[in-house]
Amino acid sequence: MPTTSTQSSILEERQKLSKVMPDIYELERLASQTRRDIVRMVHAVQSGHPGGSLGCTEFFLALYHQIMKPDAKNFTMDGNGEDVFFLSNGHISPIWYSTLARYGYFEVSELNTFRKLDSRLQGHPATEEGLPGIRVASGSLGQGLSVALGAALSKKLNNDHHIVYSLHGDGELQEGQIWEAAMFGAAHKVDNIIATIDVNGRQIDGDTKDVMDLGDLSAKWKSFGWDVMEMDGSSFESIISTLTEAKENHLGKGVPVVVLMKTEMGEGVDFMMGSHAWHGIAPNDQQLEAALAQLEETLGDY
Repeated sequence: MPTTSTQSSILEERQKLSKVMPDIYELERLASQTRRDIVRMVHAVQSGHPGGSLGCTEFFLALYHQIMKPDAKNFTMDGNGEDVFFLSNGHISPIWYSTLARYGYFEVSELNTFRKLDSRLQGHPATEEGLPGIRVASGSLGQGLSVALGAALSKKLNNDHHIVYSLHGDGELQEGQIWEAAMFGAAHKVDNIIATIDVNGRQIDGDTKDVMDLGDLSAKWKSFGWDVMEMDGSSFESIISTLTEAKENHLGKGVPVVVLMKTEMGEGVDFMMGSHAWHGIAPNDQQLEAALAQLEETLGDY
C-alpha cells in the first residue's frame, strides 16, 4: 500500500496535471473511437496501413486538441497566423483523416470513402482533391522535414511567431534527404519547428535494427545540431507535457527541436502489436471483429 506521503504526492501531481490537461478522459474516449475508425477504414477496402496509425493515435489527438487547437472551419493553405502540421510518413493517413474529421474539418461520414475512386481521402494525403487540413502531398518518404523547414522559414520571413510541427517514421530516417534537411535546419537556426519521430522500431520489411540499424538516435540528432527531447507516445500526459515544454522553453533559441516518441505499432489491438507484420495489411472479417471487441465505441461509428 502507498504511504500517506506517497498518496499525497500522487494527488498533488494529478492536481497539477488536471490544470493543464483537463480533457484527458475525453481524449482517451476519442482515442478508442479513432482506433475503431482506423481498423474499419482499412478493413473496408482491404488496403492501407493500420499499424503506425494505431501507434500514433495519442500523438495526433493531443496535437490537435491540446497543443495546436487549429480553427477547422477557417482552413487556409498558407497557414498564416496559426500553427501548422506536416505528416511526412503519409502512409499513416487513416489516423490523420480520422483526427481531421472528428475535429471538424469535414464530415465524419466521409471516412466511408477512404481509398475509393474519386475520394478526397487517398491512401497517401494529397492536395488536388482539396481536403481541408492537408497542405502538401506526402508519403514519398524523406521529404517532409524539408517541407516543414521551408514552412518554418516562411513564418520567420513573415514575422509569424507560430510553430511548425511535423511527424516522421523512424524507418524513414534511412532516407538521406532527412539528414540533408537536418543539417539545413541547424545551419539556418530554424528554431520555430518541432519535428517528432515515431520510434516504434518497425518498418515494412522488418525491425529497423535488422533492416538498417538506426543506432543512437539521440546522439545522431544532437550531432546534427538539434535540441533532442523524448516522450512516451502512448501517454497523453507525456505527449502534452513534452510538447508544451518544447514550445514554451526550447524554441526561439537558435536551435531546431526534435522529439523522439516511443510508440508500439498496432497499439490498442493486441494481435497487431509486437511485430512489423501489420505495417501495411488489412484485417479480415474475423480480425476486424476481434479488434473492435477491444476498442470501445465511445462516440459512434461513422
